[in-house]
Amino acid sequence: MKLVLLGINHKTAPVEVRERLAIPENQLVEATRELCREPGVREGMILSTCNRVEVLTAQEPGTDRTDLLGFLGRYFSLPATAIEPHLYEYSEQEAVRHLFRVAASLDSMVVGEPQILGQVKASYAAAREAGTVHSELEGLVQRAFSVAKRVRHETSIGTTSVSIASVAVGLAENIFGSLAGKTVLLVGAGKMSELAARHLIQQGAAGMLVANRTHERAIELATRHGGRAVPFESLYEHTAEADIVITSTGAQEPIFRREHGKKFMQARRNRPMFFIDIAVPRDVDPEMNKLEGLFVYNIDDLQQVAATNMAERGREASAAELIIEREVDGYRRRLRQLDAVGTVVALQQAAEQMKTVELERIQAKLAGLSEEQRAAVESMARGLMKKLLHGPLSAVKSAAEQGDTTTLNALRRGFHLEDTER
Repeated sequence: MKLVLLGINHKTAPVEVRERLAIPENQLVEATRELCREPGVREGMILSTCNRVEVLTAQEPGTDRTDLLGFLGRYFSLPATAIEPHLYEYSEQEAVRHLFRVAASLDSMVVGEPQILGQVKASYAAAREAGTVHSELEGLVQRAFSVAKRVRHETSIGTTSVSIASVAVGLAENIFGSLAGKTVLLVGAGKMSELAARHLIQQGAAGMLVANRTHERAIELATRHGGRAVPFESLYEHTAEADIVITSTGAQEPIFRREHGKKFMQARRNRPMFFIDIAVPRDVDPEMNKLEGLFVYNIDDLQQVAATNMAERGREASAAELIIEREVDGYRRRLRQLDAVGTVVALQQAAEQMKTVELERIQAKLAGLSEEQRAAVESMARGLMKKLLHGPLSAVKSAAEQGDTTTLNALRRGFHLEDTER
């Protein structure tokens, strides 16, 4: 099998492209099944977050990347020309390295944010439910979880509480200088809103409104943080009360549009109002940003704030990268050792069969021997077999550890073994 990873992220594609490739959580299982219906794809997993969409596959050798590109185009009803300029592709060792870096939050917009590991685990769970993860990806993904845990424990990259939500609140604070006395509306009551609520309270926000399609969740979030839940059906009636709106829903179309913005500004008598949209697809129509006194920031606008965070974490990130390299090298060695297993077993079986055939061939000549003497002959045959195999078996293991496929193939041919590659 061959590992192939194809994807786009916040570094290669703007939000207006990423939102067209976003897969809602409730569609992830079926999307993963559809991925594995592609020719040559034997195992697969899809990671879809606000900052990336990636497909990780175990494919039969010879499968072309255009098959995966074709899947993306068909699934999202987009021409290849709209996707391909933003794609990156990794295979084998590079795919392993990328997955480890993603799980350890070294490839995130906010380096060290803890949410990505949970998102990778959710993608893995969806793939398990879809029945698309087997021996190849199972071990790899489990190893990625262990690597992420090791990075957390052995570096300080995650000691400061950071996330997209915390960066959003930091941006709001930068805009106003202080959040004291400001009213904030949270639209959506998911994990991002929960995190944003915590940071808002810490920064002294005076009032918090929470709106969510499931009103009970809005009440729960508002109650935990001393805010007030408003019915989603009355969202537009309450929005103008807020100085800052932080929105993070799973809506597939914008919730706030230009016509809403005009009404908000009239109700506020043109007092400034800020929207921080951390949803993908976006909750706020970019046209709202053209209205005087109304300012819209999307998830890509947070990258400038996140860049400061990255500078502060540079030393810890370097230490984490060293861990990743060691883990990638260790994983590669384990795979090479697995490459040798089939050859070792086949070589031992061939020798055992040869020994058995030879002993059967001389059975008539051994007829006069006692049981003890027969046992001695068989023991001698086993001993000779082991001594003869010692050199070839050592050569197989050494070649596998060094990635020397030329020697491995020569040994397989020399002993007339069937193809024992994984």
